[in-house]
Amino acid sequence: MSKYDIIVLGSGPGGYVTAIRASQLGFKTAVVEKESLGGVCLNWGCIPTKALLKSAQVFEYLKHAEDYGLSAKDVDKDFSKVVERSRGVADGMSKGVQFLMKKNKIDVINGFGKLKPGKKVEVDGKEFSADHIIIATGARSRELPSLPQDGKKVIGYREAMTLAKQPKKMIVVGSGAIGVEFSNFYNSMGTEVTIVEYLPNLVPLEDEEVSKQFERIFKKSGIKVMTNSEVLSVDTSGKGVKATVKTKKGEEVLEADVVLSAVGIQTNIEGIGLEDVGIVQDRGKIMVNDWYQTNIPGYYAIGDVTPGPALAHVASAEGITCVEKIAGMHVEAIDYGNIPGCTYTSPEIASVGLTEKQAKEQGYELKVGKFPFSASGKASAAGTKDGFVKVIFDAKYGEWLGCHMIGAGVTDMIAEAVVARKLETTGHEVLKAIHPHPTMSEAVMEAVADAYDEVIHL
Repeated sequence: MSKYDIIVLGSGPGGYVTAIRASQLGFKTAVVEKESLGGVCLNWGCIPTKALLKSAQVFEYLKHAEDYGLSAKDVDKDFSKVVERSRGVADGMSKGVQFLMKKNKIDVINGFGKLKPGKKVEVDGKEFSADHIIIATGARSRELPSLPQDGKKVIGYREAMTLAKQPKKMIVVGSGAIGVEFSNFYNSMGTEVTIVEYLPNLVPLEDEEVSKQFERIFKKSGIKVMTNSEVLSVDTSGKGVKATVKTKKGEEVLEADVVLSAVGIQTNIEGIGLEDVGIVQDRGKIMVNDWYQTNIPGYYAIGDVTPGPALAHVASAEGITCVEKIAGMHVEAIDYGNIPGCTYTSPEIASVGLTEKQAKEQGYELKVGKFPFSASGKASAAGTKDGFVKVIFDAKYGEWLGCHMIGAGVTDMIAEAVVARKLETTGHEVLKAIHPHPTMSEAVMEAVADAYDEVIHL
């Protein structure tokens, strides 16, 4: 039996990052992976979807070349080549993880891993043991009873990424990041898209002002939006698919070529031996403490299988925290109130901290500032004037409670707010930190200035 210090079950952005940090700290490490290195994020999620969205963005630029004083005639897309490029990007990233495994002398064990009592993992009949076993098996597309996926007419994100033929009509159920990103992509490619969202707003976890602006932009782009609506059933017996949707006005039947179910995720914890070991779960999640230890000594869990936010950067941070704690380092518990969320549509959405509504509910007296990109020189020059930056401060102490952005490139800008909040920066300090001009990022400073009645360019 092969013996390791640490075995990581799963090689997504939680698993492979954990393994690399463990190796850096001197642990003899192995990773168990049943599919491709990099997990869903690199192969079927974060990375290939961004490649699709980039193709959509370039296509939109070409279609609107005249807005920039240019001429581009007979512009068209080759859907299969767009998909092919996305797969190529994903393959390249997966090969990059293979290189990192070799570089860090991490053993990759291919196959389905199952936990055993006594700090062991069985992979396709062969046993391995370790002092510490870290579960990082991630999640997959969640299926609703009213929306069973057949992989052809009712699909999840995997199929949406690799359709052989572009659908003429698509219904997207759910308007979280996955739903709106695919809606954006297919709409840009020329598919007629309808979004069905159960809650009152698109991207319902975002600040309400962001959600409303986003919905206006999506409608303007030609996407049909149905909020406060629910898919009751789907009929796939005909050529296409018919979805019965319950709205405030009553029931409506929508017809399309394909329905994309984007109603969240469910954890990959079936059949991995949790019950055999006695590891406690609750509502499909593995229960852990601040250092990601389960109730059974020597077994840990990170990423989507635990109750925290199901985000790649969270899984990576949890894995690093977990192994550094195992190594006896002094580590801080992760502050889940300072996790940035990003949506990579056009326009992008990025946020961190409390929404205005949440801050009010928690009893804070607020200073709220907002700066629209329509007043930004860089945004005007780039032709990306949609959106704004909104900041929320505690009026009493100047604490930066929340930051919410919608616009071009804002997913790259949100880190300023994350770092500033980590350093307990006040509004006054942000205001006096000189931002470069002309940039999109100076909208952050301008929004802070607006909160403190010092805004110059409004």
